[in-house]
Amino acid sequence: MPYIPGTNLGGRRVDLGALSLGAVDTAGVAWHLQELEGWDSPEVRSDYSEREADHGAWAAPVYLGQRPITLAGKIEAPDPASLDGAMEQLLAAASLTDTTLVVYETTPKQAVVRRSGKTLARPITDRIAAYSLLLTAADPRRYSTTLQAQSTGLPSVVGGLILPITPPLTIDTTVTGGGFTLANEGSIGTRPVFTITGPADQPVITCTQPDGTVIQLAYSGTLGVGDVLSIDCDAHTVSLSGVSRRRYLSALPYWPEIAPASTLSVQWFATSYDPAALLTGTCRSAWM
Repeated sequence: MPYIPGTNLGGRRVDLGALSLGAVDTAGVAWHLQELEGWDSPEVRSDYSEREADHGAWAAPVYLGQRPITLAGKIEAPDPASLDGAMEQLLAAASLTDTTLVVYETTPKQAVVRRSGKTLARPITDRIAAYSLLLTAADPRRYSTTLQAQSTGLPSVVGGLILPITPPLTIDTTVTGGGFTLANEGSIGTRPVFTITGPADQPVITCTQPDGTVIQLAYSGTLGVGDVLSIDCDAHTVSLSGVSRRRYLSALPYWPEIAPASTLSVQWFATSYDPAALLTGTCRSAWM
């Protein structure tokens, strides 16, 4: 049967890079998605040591492992040439390099995947084929498709005058800028990425969790005009214009993370004030 391009075929819709499964593409090819396995839960790494002369075991911390994902379904094409083109498109979409997989749930979520097994594309007729893809997300978290971004300049102080009259009249100081809040609506911790645009001399980022825990990222170097320092709190990398500067940054007592269903208050300062300096923080809510 002919399909109208752009039609949603019902059920779950998934995008693998530029390939949309569960919909009809511009060539009139219907990509039916009949199986989505592994999106519900990743592998788990756990270790238990039996108690000596006692019941039970000692439990070590439990971590999520990689997330294998299987996509399977059926391709219906209007003609043999379209089917051949669709099968080649499928093989290219299951890339050997990082590819974004988006699953359109009530809250759309995404993961970065790579091909991790043989891609099957088996013709059934000259217009219909069955397919199966095995992909793996090295990072098991399912992230929001919405990237949260907040920016602020260095804090500045205004006011603070004491006028020479009797009685003295004091005008209180007011600190403006220098902070923002990042939020995680998900069910597992997520790690932010910070970007500092210079000029900034020895900038320090202070992250405060709701329980009062303070985490500090201190950079001992100096950023010139137009320099961009990137701090990835998940990869634990620090780069300046693509060159590693990890040795110049101290993360105390550990790298910051935004707890599930929580927020992180972010402030920063440098040894001298410049109105052109800018701190940007980005993150995505994350789910198990």
